[in-house]
Amino acid sequence: MWGNTLIIERLLAPVSPDDLRTKEEDKLVLAWEQRRWARGRFTTANGRKIGIALPTGSVLLPDAILWIADNWYLKIEAAAESVLEIFPADNKHALRIAFEVGNRHFPLALCENKLLVPDDKAMARLMDRLGARWERRQTVFDPVGNTQLHQHG
Repeated sequence: MWGNTLIIERLLAPVSPDDLRTKEEDKLVLAWEQRRWARGRFTTANGRKIGIALPTGSVLLPDAILWIADNWYLKIEAAAESVLEIFPADNKHALRIAFEVGNRHFPLALCENKLLVPDDKAMARLMDRLGARWERRQTVFDPVGNTQLHQHG
């Protein structure tokens, strides 16, 4: 603890639901970027002040238990955010879209027979150039794989 702020510096091992049964659930609702960069000051759904300072490369997964106290616990919840929902014409079109999105170092999520990318002007223009039908939508964005930035050469 730092003053009235709880500082979380490591992830917990998986927790049994039985260990949480008698405790109050509190949530930290985070967008994809916040879950990916796992650092910052936040206020939980129940008003608790939380500081997160996880090691570089840590990613907070939706539904992960981040903290357990005597009478409460903290769970990560993925926030709904603005995305482009893409409707590829067929599998070949989906692969081309996925390649082009990845080639631009943007994250991509799969949702049934649709693809999701962040709502970004560059992505909207790319989808138009690729002839993909798309719509803006508010939903949880949970991209495929670890999309940490990297450098070439």
